[in-house]
Amino acid sequence: MKEVAILLLLALLLNGCGSTRTLQSTTGGIWQAQLFGGSGEASGFSFITQFTLNDNNSLNPLFLQFLNQNPCFTLNGPKVSGMIQNYVVNTDDTVTGTLVFTVTSGSNILTLTGPLTGTATVTGTPPNTSTTLTSASIAGNWMLSGGSGCNAAGGSFTMTES
Repeated sequence: MKEVAILLLLALLLNGCGSTRTLQSTTGGIWQAQLFGGSGEASGFSFITQFTLNDNNSLNPLFLQFLNQNPCFTLNGPKVSGMIQNYVVNTDDTVTGTLVFTVTSGSNILTLTGPLTGTATVTGTPPNTSTTLTSASIAGNWMLSGGSGCNAAGGSFTMTES
C-alpha cells in the first residue's frame, strides 16, 4: 500500500510539472510592424525586424529596417532592445507573453508593448528541448519620446511574424 501511495504522489508531481514548458532556446522569424496614430514626423512608422531570445527572454536583435523614411529614425542602424515577459510555451504548443520592444536612434526612443500570442514547434525530449516560435502576432500600444517633432507621440501597433 505504501508503494502505491508513493507512485500516486510521484505521478501527481510529474503531471504538475508538465502543465507548461518554459523557453529553453528559440529562433525567431521575420516580424513586420505597422504603427498607427501619432502626428506629423512622429507617425507612419513601419519596419521589419528579426530577433532571437536569450535564456532570460531578452531579445537578441539580428536586424531592424524601417520601411519608410522618417526624420525620427535612420533607415538602418537604430539600436534595438527588449524582452518577452512571462513567456510560456504551453503543453498544446500555444505561446503567450508580453513583448516590450525598444528602438533607439539618437535621442529618440520608440517603445512598443503588447501581448504576444502564437504557436511554437517544440523538438527534443525534456529537459533538452528546443522551442521555435513559428506563428505569432502582437497588438498593443507604442510611445515615442525624443527630439523636436519626435516626442510625446503614441498610438497602436500590430506586429506579425512570418
